[in-house]
Amino acid sequence: MELVVDQDKKQRGKGRTGSLENPEAYENVPGHVIPILERELDDFDNQAEQFLAGDKPEDQFIGFRLKQGVYGQRQPDVQMARVKLPFGGVTPEQMEAFADVVERYAPLDKGHITTRQNIQIHHVPLRDMESLLREISAVGLSSREGCGNTVRNVTGDPWAGVAADEVFDPTPYAGAYVRYFVRHPTTQLMPRKIKTAFTGSEEDRAITGIHDIAFLSRERDGVKGFEVRVGGGTSIMARVAPTLYDFVEADNGDYLEVSEAVLRVFDRQEWLRVNRARARIKVLVDKIGIDAFREMVDEERRGDWVEERDFDVDRLRFDADEGANAPEVPAASASPNGDRTEFDRFCEGNVQAQRQDGFSTVEVKITSGDLTPEQFRGLAAIMRDFGGGYARSTVQQNLVLRWVRDGALYDVWERLGELGLDEAGAREITDLVSCPGTDSCKLGITSSMGLNRAIKERVEAMEISDALTRRIHIKISGCPNGCSQHHIANIGFYGASLKLGERQMPAYIPHIGGNYEGGEVIFGTRLKSRLPAKRVPEAVERWVRLYEAERADSEEFNAFAERVGAARFEEEAKDLTLPAEFSLETMQQFIDWDRASPYKVERGEGECAI
Repeated sequence: MELVVDQDKKQRGKGRTGSLENPEAYENVPGHVIPILERELDDFDNQAEQFLAGDKPEDQFIGFRLKQGVYGQRQPDVQMARVKLPFGGVTPEQMEAFADVVERYAPLDKGHITTRQNIQIHHVPLRDMESLLREISAVGLSSREGCGNTVRNVTGDPWAGVAADEVFDPTPYAGAYVRYFVRHPTTQLMPRKIKTAFTGSEEDRAITGIHDIAFLSRERDGVKGFEVRVGGGTSIMARVAPTLYDFVEADNGDYLEVSEAVLRVFDRQEWLRVNRARARIKVLVDKIGIDAFREMVDEERRGDWVEERDFDVDRLRFDADEGANAPEVPAASASPNGDRTEFDRFCEGNVQAQRQDGFSTVEVKITSGDLTPEQFRGLAAIMRDFGGGYARSTVQQNLVLRWVRDGALYDVWERLGELGLDEAGAREITDLVSCPGTDSCKLGITSSMGLNRAIKERVEAMEISDALTRRIHIKISGCPNGCSQHHIANIGFYGASLKLGERQMPAYIPHIGGNYEGGEVIFGTRLKSRLPAKRVPEAVERWVRLYEAERADSEEFNAFAERVGAARFEEEAKDLTLPAEFSLETMQQFIDWDRASPYKVERGEGECAI
């Protein structure tokens, strides 16, 4: 295929601060990363009313609301608000705002943390959405460009700034990147969405390898900079992002210039727009190679547009001194009276020492990423009483409390217990990750959230005590697109279906041996198996027991999987893949998890590329 590039496409700059093209002012108010423009909320209200009155075509309105972070659901007449938390950062006031709007507008009474560190609020009637957006904007929360072919939420390491292993904290630069590209003319209607990540350490807790563009902290001769990676992604044609540049300076704004050059090149690839399922930057990089892509970016950086831009990082960077708000040493602190088993297990699995002496982070394990209003408010109170006023959501759908005094850990654990959030084992085998699936997504094929709960119950009943087994990660997607990142799990699943005569059965395709830890991304091997949904928990137990029974001393799960091969896992679950004939005894297999009626594939058209 010949690359068709529109060289004449206008890509005007942001202009100087205060100009008509760039009216936004940036303030380092904690939590206020994305500037709120009141006129956008007015516009949303007006456009929604025109659409509801039949005066605006649906295709025009969809494009508009997606830029405002409002996404359609499989259920009619309701929407989902995708609220961006840049690098996962959230304040107590924002947690309370989430509690208020969930209570007021979300019928299921919950908010959902995603693997992109967003908070999603589902089933909101369109007439209520403008009010919801206004209420969250009052505390600095924005859904602007949470959907559509834009720069989506910029993710980051939840331990940035407090981790002992980071080169430098990338948070201020991630904030500048967010502020530079939100509402930028070049990034409003690209061939497809752009996912970005920043990390400060080799451990790469932001999983940069699966991103369209990513930044890893580097330092040369005392100068801060980033290694820039481009062209990663999961879903169709999964690829690990190769390195575009080994080092690009940070403080002089070069990393912003490079980023815009990358996005300008991507934006002009008209041939990518033909097939929206493949319209990702990874397809371009894969087709021409990273060296040829680098040449295109180098050439782009020599264009006149560079002189028209303001890459001033100082005006854009986001600085929040969490340490300055850290709590004082408590006058008295509680401690276990008697049996310490549960508390010690919690500390082992959920608590990490900060590089700042006397402080720790506490990772709150949140089942399925769902929080009730009571839990939002309770966590806000804990953040105020025991933390530095900040928490960060994680790509594993948890929440990290930061700047907790070591002497207050037991108090925090007790307070979490009052909210039902004191469970040990964050990022362990019982801490499953899943997307909403058919609970709300138009593209969902199966009830991934229902399977999440079923596997969790099964694994908990196994009473696993082995440290290596606990380290197994399980991720579940409700379709092949991979919003739960099932490709990089030790055991991953994506939703599918089985057709048995005139009937359909929910099913899953397994992946074995993926990895995202230690700075290395590995895509798991797809098994030649299609498991009925109701049999997946049994398959998980068999594979875990197989590993425990036949592994070598200290052999980790992925090493074992590579040694015995995919066929061994397929054989272990072969009888579970055999479809059942429909009868009274097998009827439940034709009903998905958490559902009451017979299963039927009902997949709509997603809005990700509209």
